[in-house]
Amino acid sequence: MTESNRLRVTLTVAGMTCRDCEQRVEQALAQAGARDPQADWQRGLVTFFIEPGADLERFRAAVRAAGSPSHRYVPGDFTVSPGSLPREAAGSSDRFDTDLLIIGGGSAGFAAAIEARQLGARVVMVEQGTLGGTCVNIGCVPSKFFLRAAEVAHLAATAPYQGIRTRLEGIDLPALREQQRSLIATLRREKYEELVDFYGWELLRGTARFLDPETVAVGERRIRPRAVLLATGARPAVPAIPGLTDVPYLTSTTALELEHLPDSLIVLGAGYVALELGQAFLRLGTAVTLLQRRPRLLPDLDERLATSLQERLAAEGMRLALGMTVQRVERVAGGVRVVALRAGHEEVVEAEALLVATGRTPNTESLDLAAAGIATDERSAPLVDPTLRTTNPRVYAAGDVTLLPQFVSVAAAAGRLAARNALLGEDRPLDLRAVPAVVFTDPQVATVGLSVAEAEAEGFSVVTGFAPAAAIARERVNLQDAGGVLVVADAATDRLLGVQAVASAAGELIDAATLAVASRLTLSDLREHLAPYLTSAEGLRLAALAVTQDVSHLSCCA
Repeated sequence: MTESNRLRVTLTVAGMTCRDCEQRVEQALAQAGARDPQADWQRGLVTFFIEPGADLERFRAAVRAAGSPSHRYVPGDFTVSPGSLPREAAGSSDRFDTDLLIIGGGSAGFAAAIEARQLGARVVMVEQGTLGGTCVNIGCVPSKFFLRAAEVAHLAATAPYQGIRTRLEGIDLPALREQQRSLIATLRREKYEELVDFYGWELLRGTARFLDPETVAVGERRIRPRAVLLATGARPAVPAIPGLTDVPYLTSTTALELEHLPDSLIVLGAGYVALELGQAFLRLGTAVTLLQRRPRLLPDLDERLATSLQERLAAEGMRLALGMTVQRVERVAGGVRVVALRAGHEEVVEAEALLVATGRTPNTESLDLAAAGIATDERSAPLVDPTLRTTNPRVYAAGDVTLLPQFVSVAAAAGRLAARNALLGEDRPLDLRAVPAVVFTDPQVATVGLSVAEAEAEGFSVVTGFAPAAAIARERVNLQDAGGVLVVADAATDRLLGVQAVASAAGELIDAATLAVASRLTLSDLREHLAPYLTSAEGLRLAALAVTQDVSHLSCCA
């Protein structure tokens, strides 16, 4: 059977109830001429490979014959598609211990494992810590829970609608943390731990390291896989600031574990994490100073949008110390002191606590990538080509360890793609042309595609349309006057190139914008579609209309 003509078959099988059932069905199919049969009793299916023209009915008959009068196997429908055996599968089963070894049990690793098992591959996953990785344990889930709690507290304290009287009676942070931990545990169990047995791969607890380009050690065990996926993630980076290691400081991880609120907080950085956690602590009663070296927030965002967010944060009471270069950090009575330069002058900021939110660094130090022949960049992240293959052709990498865009959606997509490329010999590149990004401040910030500067740098003749918050009815009834929606398009073809938004539900709006950018829709498409009213998403249509007319002089839904 040559690689160019093999076919992949998926056959549903009712009646399998255990691992022994899987083995009996696999043996029966192998005897009938199937190649590399992989049964999954929990999902009720088996995959294998055949030559074109093979009699499918003989495989059904083989499955039936594998049963007994007291335990019948009932074959169902076939699905046949072009495919290939895992790399080097033909004649090499004895050489490899598994088809895919995944190092890391987070979003990228689990997406890859599920994809690989659906392809019928044998999978071993290694995890040295807690299953679920960053997102469910210390990132997306706990941070968004914390942000939403802070938003509720803020609404209770401020009551922006006339005639509605509320008050914030207090904040029990330990109780909030307990609820947060309970949610994390539930999602980790449902979305990660229970899936290992459901899909049927082997989970090893321990630290993996390469012994050579083809061998990985986990404790005393030696594993020779056909392919390896590195999915070890990343952790908060700690900048080389004089004195920082001598003072207590928080990271995004430890800030979400605090059992008491500091009276005052300095946040170093002004990226997504700094802005989100800074506003959350502010709304829970902490005096927050946001300190960064750039002169304005989010410099890649349209200046009107960035300025409106900056003004909103300042109006809520956040102190913005912008254009400041940190010189050193010192411990003082009652907290920490940051000494920085602004316009050549030394300035001092003091607070009870310090949060360092200045980026992330890959988790690769224990892998011994050099032994595997895997090159890394200056941050020790494995170098990958567009197909996610490293400089070792057997090894791929996906997720935050690659320092690609640090979003769980990108990690999962990369994991699925890497599994297919590694197992099926495909060479598909990771498509990052339409990656949505959301900052979950209030109002939210969301982007996808190219900014004006990026579009011009790529040679497009750019046209833009801007719908301010005042022109979007949903923002008006939400009493949200900051921001708006910007569309960026190619004047020659009318094609949408990018969208930026600051709105109360910008994170929801950007999903439609992502589909529009990915599908190469035009401004005319956006203008002519039926936008749901009253929604923030209507701002997308209004921004497209704003390219040629003043949207402040339109009737509702015009």
